Amino acid sequence: MRTYDLSPLYRATVGFDRVADLMERVLTSEVTQPTYPPYNIEKTTENSYRISVAVAGFSADELSVDTKENTLVISARKAEEDSDRTYLHRGIATRAFERRFHLADHVRVTGATHADGMLHVDLVREVPEALKPRRIEIAKGDQIESRVVETHDA
Repeated sequence: MRTYDLSPLYRATVGFDRVADLMERVLTSEVTQPTYPPYNIEKTTENSYRISVAVAGFSADELSVDTKENTLVISARKAEEDSDRTYLHRGIATRAFERRFHLADHVRVTGATHADGMLHVDLVREVPEALKPRRIEIAKGDQIESRVVETHDA
C-alpha cells in the first residue's frame, strides 16, 4: 500500500483544505470501499451526470436516496423474507448496503428512477451566475469622463 504525505500541500497553500481532505478521503477509502453493489457513473451532457446502481432483487420501497450537504447516500434494506424457502443456489445478493458519493460544489440531484433492476440517479451541475465567466467591456479613452478636481487659490 502506498501512503502519500499531503503536509507540503497544507504548508504551501491557503484555502485548499477541502481539496486536500478530499484527496485524503479518496486515498484512504480506496482500500476500504466495498464493491457491492456495482455501479456506473456517466457524463450525459456538459453539466449533467447519471449514477446507475445495480439493485437486482430490491423494490423501489426498499431503496433510499438521500442528500446531505455535498454527499449523496444510496442505501437499501431488504424487508424480512419468509424463511420457509429452501435455496439450492442463491446468487442474487440482497444484502443491505449503503453507498456514498461525494458531490462537487453546485451539483444537485434532480431525480431518481428504478427500472429493470437498476436505480438511476440524475445529477446536474448548476454554476451560480456570480461564478460564471463574464466578459468585461473595455471602454475607449474618449468615453471616459474626465474628472477635474477644482482647486481654489486663496
